[in-house]
Amino acid sequence: MAKRTFESALGKLEQITEELEHGDLTLEKSLKKFDEGIALVDYCNTTLTEAKAKVEVLLEKQGVLSQTPFEELDHGDKELS
Repeated sequence: MAKRTFESALGKLEQITEELEHGDLTLEKSLKKFDEGIALVDYCNTTLTEAKAKVEVLLEKQGVLSQTPFEELDHGDKELS
C-alpha cells in the first residue's frame, strides 16, 4: 500500500464528494463513501495540525514562540488591484 499524502487524501475526498452529490449511489454505498470521507477528513485535519505545529516551531525565536497569524506573514505576494 502506498503512503497516503495530504494531497492524495484531499483529492480522494473531492472525488467522494462529487460521487455523493451526483446521487447515483445506493444508500449502502453512500454510507460507505461517507464513512470513508470522514476518515479522510480526520487524516487531513491531523496532517494540517501537525504542519501548523512544525511552522510554529520554525517561527520560534530565542526560545520564545512568536506566533504570527499566517495572513500577516510576508508571502512576497502583491495585492491585486
